[in-house]
Amino acid sequence: MVTARAAATFEPVDRSAAAARAFVRDALLGWGLPEVVDDAVVLVSELVTNAVVHAGTAAEVGCIREDETVRIEVTDRHPERGLPAFVNVPTASERYADPDGEGGRGLLMCSALSSCWGVEYAAGRKTVWFRLPLPEHVLGTRYAVPSLPGTELPGADGPVRVAVVQLDDDGLVRSWNTDAEALFRHPADRVLGRPWADLAAWPQSAGIGLGLAETLRLARWEGSFGIRTADGVTIEVYGVQVRLRDTFGTPSTLCLLVQEADRAVLRSPGTAAETPSAAEPLDLLIGPVTSADLGDLDGLLQRIVDRARDLLDADAAYLLLTTDDETEFEVRAATGLAAAGRRYARLPIDSGAGRYDSARLPAVHEDLALRPAAAPLLSGSALRSLITVPLKVEGRLTGSLGVAAAAPGRYDNEDALRLQFAADRIALALESARLTELEQLRRGSLSFLVEASDLLAGTLEHEQTLALMAQMAVPTLASWCAVYTTGEQAGGPDLAFVLHEDEDRIDALRALLDKTPAPEATRTPGVRFWRGPADTARGQGLADSPALAGLLGETVVLPLAARNRVIGLLVLGVGAGVRFRQEILELAEDLSRRAALALDNSRLYSERTATSQAFQRALLPPELPKIPGVEVEVFYQAAGEGNEVGGDFYDIFPIREGTYGFAIGDVCGTGPEAASVTGLARHSLRLLAREGLDAPQVLTRLNAAILDEGTRSRFLTLLYGELTPRPDGSTALSMVCAGHPLPLRLRTDGRVDQAASPQPLLGVMDELELTAEELVLAPGEVLLCVTDGVTERREGARMLGDDGLADVLTGCTGLTAGAVAARVQRAVERFAPEPPSDDMAILTLRVPQQRSS
Repeated sequence: MVTARAAATFEPVDRSAAAARAFVRDALLGWGLPEVVDDAVVLVSELVTNAVVHAGTAAEVGCIREDETVRIEVTDRHPERGLPAFVNVPTASERYADPDGEGGRGLLMCSALSSCWGVEYAAGRKTVWFRLPLPEHVLGTRYAVPSLPGTELPGADGPVRVAVVQLDDDGLVRSWNTDAEALFRHPADRVLGRPWADLAAWPQSAGIGLGLAETLRLARWEGSFGIRTADGVTIEVYGVQVRLRDTFGTPSTLCLLVQEADRAVLRSPGTAAETPSAAEPLDLLIGPVTSADLGDLDGLLQRIVDRARDLLDADAAYLLLTTDDETEFEVRAATGLAAAGRRYARLPIDSGAGRYDSARLPAVHEDLALRPAAAPLLSGSALRSLITVPLKVEGRLTGSLGVAAAAPGRYDNEDALRLQFAADRIALALESARLTELEQLRRGSLSFLVEASDLLAGTLEHEQTLALMAQMAVPTLASWCAVYTTGEQAGGPDLAFVLHEDEDRIDALRALLDKTPAPEATRTPGVRFWRGPADTARGQGLADSPALAGLLGETVVLPLAARNRVIGLLVLGVGAGVRFRQEILELAEDLSRRAALALDNSRLYSERTATSQAFQRALLPPELPKIPGVEVEVFYQAAGEGNEVGGDFYDIFPIREGTYGFAIGDVCGTGPEAASVTGLARHSLRLLAREGLDAPQVLTRLNAAILDEGTRSRFLTLLYGELTPRPDGSTALSMVCAGHPLPLRLRTDGRVDQAASPQPLLGVMDELELTAEELVLAPGEVLLCVTDGVTERREGARMLGDDGLADVLTGCTGLTAGAVAARVQRAVERFAPEPPSDDMAILTLRVPQQRSS
């Protein structure tokens, strides 16, 4: 015996399979048959896809409820595309030897999932049908369907007319039935295409919560308003409006209208006293929604669950919103629930373990003890009665509102319809607030990522990059963060940095992570949930310790992958009872990608800097020798960040017993290229001088060595000399100044004069005529040797020069060699506000005065 029937036709477009699945699901849930929904949806999806995609025809889907089975039929218009040909094949499994093939796969699934199935042919059509047995009904859950007490039916002399008007998304009339013509005296051809606002006399009094345009976008609304007839008279009507989408995804509003006296025909039970008309400002759950409410979704949701619990005198209430892909519910607000109802917990909607089979229709769960799987969010709680109602906008499921009580059998059908009516009133406002929140999150995410990129790009120091990663994640993304790094050698990741939003808890967190084996450094992209810290805390009996109280909730691991390898791990955690939002996890993935590149850049920079500095330090002379009877002081500064050696260089070294060589030079240019010639010059000087050559011979050989470098050669200015302390306390010097700034001698009376004459620089000509110049430094006298980074120090057009340097040296009478070098260095730095842009070297030799006995 047939007890219920539903049918729909779907056009040959891609959306039709999804629309057919939704139609079958809603029909079966409406009949209270959640147990067969999954199998029916799978089979219908396959058969409708065959019809509308492969056969290219419209598909008619029919659902027929019988006493012990449900029969579902899918009809298309291509009878010649029938069963695949087979001969003398006795079993269904043998009929379709290739289950992965396209041909006949829907029929194979019918054979596997249904109790019986078949194919019927008629002229121009083919119908594939299957039956699903109904399981034994379990008491405890029923779906709330409007019912109408017979005592409230209106009396009428003739038939009650129900006007059916369909409006498009712009509020224009697109259909107008004959009852509408009779009630309002407007012929259809005169109203089609007109704005509904021209016909509807919508109240506009102060304090009205919803205008006509806003009401037309609600998932469902009912109430009283006026309609202007063709005679210019306004009659009061009672209407029910439902927002829906067609198979092409186009939204529209369907209006059913009766005269106000016949309102009982349409009015939902339980709304006699509570149902607000369009002129009433009362909202059952939240009151008028302001722009401030749209900017505070969490506050708005909490108000709703609090009011819903009070409205039905319940013990608990919760509100779920769908995720972006509409496959899961996310807990966004709750009251009266334990940890299971924590915010951002997720539940599947249509399939999977723990799904809500009553998500799309209002349902009354009389006793959850009889059917606990119906409400997984309340599993393990003492709550027994539950009402769940969907939140829908334009026919699309956007959320679910639940109200629960500890006593069984607490709620009835009218309670569910009453809550559904209130939910319909708030669905559009909630969707607007949710979209506002999503837009704010997107803008905030973009701003966060831009700021993160700027900060990470602003440093190349490895340790600072690690700290920045953690500081950006906490507390914006998580309560705590740990960064692990991986080395080139085999072995697990090493814990490199730990940060908690409460600084007092960092030590306890680090101690726990030190005891926890590091997560595996896999190249699998995306977020992985990690139970390592929680398992360690439980295994070592630390879970209840005060130091870890409330510390560990969800923990996730994200790989730090750059240049096709994993260089570390970013671990994020939240406190107990808290779950990560999907938007936060997606933002964390974006951050991890940017942070990984910054971390790898800092690693490469640190390695390069360490290598460069090691090579540069090898170009600097070792510790200066102590020369009896002579004070020696050197100041050296290379231009450029990270450079320890540039084009300027110096050296002092022993040549033979009692004689020492000294040099100060300047290679053309700065940086590593100049430093390479610096190394050649310094080592060549030592080698040649110790071979017994005098100063001109040493420089001649060095000149040849520089020219042998070919295109890599650079010209070089050099002051080279030999000094020999004498028994009388003076020091004899033999020098050659090859194109270098001339050395200055400071006499004991404060006079300053040049201690050498200019000669040709090195690295330019093959043949050089160089002459050694002899000089004796008396006790108390100073020889100052500098590079052109000192004499050519500039401020605009002004330059320190030889004369400025001589003036500085004049004031150094009686100072030690170290004090003279320091005073010259300060004078150079103070000469201009900008830091020096050239390499700079200062070499000071002083013969100390002999103390009188």
